[in-house]
Amino acid sequence: MSVNQTLSTYSDMAYATSVVIYIAAMLLYFGEFAYGRTGTAARKRESVLVSAGGGESTEQPVVGRIETPQKRPLSERLGGMAVAMTVLGVLVHGASLLLRGFATGRVPWGNMYEFGSAICLAAVIAWLVVLFRQLRAGRRDATPTQLRGLGGFLMLPVVLLLFLSGTVLYAQAGPLIPALQSYWIVIHVSAAIVASGVLLFAGVASVLYLLRARYENNPLKMAKFGSRLPTSQALDRMAYRATVIIFPVWTFAIIAGAIWAEAAWGRFWGWDPKETCSFVAWVVYAAYLHARATAGWRGVRAAWINIFGLAVMIFNLFFINIVVAGLHSYAGL
Repeated sequence: MSVNQTLSTYSDMAYATSVVIYIAAMLLYFGEFAYGRTGTAARKRESVLVSAGGGESTEQPVVGRIETPQKRPLSERLGGMAVAMTVLGVLVHGASLLLRGFATGRVPWGNMYEFGSAICLAAVIAWLVVLFRQLRAGRRDATPTQLRGLGGFLMLPVVLLLFLSGTVLYAQAGPLIPALQSYWIVIHVSAAIVASGVLLFAGVASVLYLLRARYENNPLKMAKFGSRLPTSQALDRMAYRATVIIFPVWTFAIIAGAIWAEAAWGRFWGWDPKETCSFVAWVVYAAYLHARATAGWRGVRAAWINIFGLAVMIFNLFFINIVVAGLHSYAGL
């Protein structure tokens, strides 16, 4: 099938535009994080407002008085703009993948450029889902400013990965190589993409958990930085729930890959470097879930295991696909 070069060009333009939008969103997130109130100050302010409005006022309303709404602080406005830019970036980013698919007449994850782009999109969508769920729940262990501040720390690796995918790993739009021309690419690779994106978010949450836990153990260390993060319990909960929800998807991706391997190469498992590293990542995340449920390993130890799992996933994504020669060497470089 021939490639529609017009749609391919539009896809590349949308990809570059999404990177610019994500960079703007990242800077806005960091702006809110830097200039917003600390968690303690924000909660004190909320307590004052609640106590002030708790009882019935005996003061009679003044006829003709016009109540002027208080102006939102600059930090909150930056956070709102950051979320809006993130949603816009997701729409443009998703359009770039759709246009790539229409241009080539196939699923838009047939090489490392497209695969990396899809993982980043899954990570950002996962972050937006967590953010809106947390804000709707109205938990007291994290203010909206603190929650939105996490977006900058997720957008940083996303922007770096997108930049790397769009430069070093970029591949011209084209048909799938014969080895990938199977319906299993829709099932196996899509599951791997979703799992990798969500696990990227979980790993970032665990890194921030370690920083917040260090601040809580010694408030004199990283006082300004640590106080602006959600509580360690909130970060630990985000990382755990994201991992426990997506772990079955990663398990399914490995099983689907084994079934595809049997159909393509005549064996379910051959200890190919990609297969081996994927299985190691599965073991690490299974160990994290077990550690998180074990009293003596909760907290810092479990967080380090989760971070190690993310390191294995990144190693599997780049080093195994690009450097190590194997049956899964489909980097398109």
